[in-house]
Amino acid sequence: MTVVIGFEGSANKIGIGIIRDGEVLSNPRRTYITPPGEGFQPSDTARHHRSVILTVLKEALEQAGLKSSDIDCVAYTKGPGMGAPLVTVALVARTVAQLWGKPLVGVNHCIGHIEMGRLITKANNPTVLYVSGGNTQVIAYSERRYRIFGETIDIAVGNCLDRFARVIKISNDPSPGYNIEQMAKKGSQYVELPYTVKGMDVSFSGILSYIEEAANKMLGSRQCTAEDLCFSLQETVFAMLVEITERAMAHCSSQEVLIVGGVGCNLRLQEMMGVMCKERGAKLFATDERFCIDNGAMIAQAGWEMFRSGQVTELEDSWITQRYRTDEVEVTWRD
Repeated sequence: MTVVIGFEGSANKIGIGIIRDGEVLSNPRRTYITPPGEGFQPSDTARHHRSVILTVLKEALEQAGLKSSDIDCVAYTKGPGMGAPLVTVALVARTVAQLWGKPLVGVNHCIGHIEMGRLITKANNPTVLYVSGGNTQVIAYSERRYRIFGETIDIAVGNCLDRFARVIKISNDPSPGYNIEQMAKKGSQYVELPYTVKGMDVSFSGILSYIEEAANKMLGSRQCTAEDLCFSLQETVFAMLVEITERAMAHCSSQEVLIVGGVGCNLRLQEMMGVMCKERGAKLFATDERFCIDNGAMIAQAGWEMFRSGQVTELEDSWITQRYRTDEVEVTWRD
């Protein structure tokens, strides 16, 4: 049996997970939360990660009931992500690998999400919608690569939601996206917003600019409520994502969709995607917040796949890459 420990810390979550041959043995994490109206800065986020990472490491080993000698490989997030948090986690993973005398594997964060989704849902060969605070991509596997069929041409969908939450001072606890989702359930009036799909790609910056301006005017004059704006924003951006996912499915003759990434645990997005899949006679696969939101187990799972297929990262190559494309990785563990 192969046991891999995974270190994730590319954004405001720090997580360490342990996987043994497809079984999640432990997966603790901590979240850096800022006051309403504020985002998280790289240096402050890295400081948070440094303050808790050894505690989380101890928790992961204790929950799994393992010692360092039981670990076969150490995996860490190589990128993409925020520079300072990535460096913090890479340094700890590199140190742990040397102290324990274990091989090291640098993992692409996006592929971590995909492999975790495949493991948990048992999806065979799905069209993947990857939606998070920093990434928005429609992906399908072909010839040893995860190919990007469409993506955002500016900001990610999660970033759009987060920044809107800051404008109307929605709490960041547990996350801005979750709180928008709950407020949207109480919205009843649809405010028309720009709908920007360009072929297989999407754009969110114009929608954000428009709704920021509309929020100040419409809330001030009581033309609508904050709940109405949350509802309208969700409906619009999720419809865009469903459209490009369906187009990729048609191109690939795919009958499976897998939603991954932090925004992927939004139940309204899952519901809208489910309607489209039902109309096509396709299956929808999604996970809950334990595995959708950034976590260490997803890095451990991708690291497990890479390590078992013979991939190892030499110490001199164990740097981080802030802009690390999903399609740059050779997928040696799939036919």
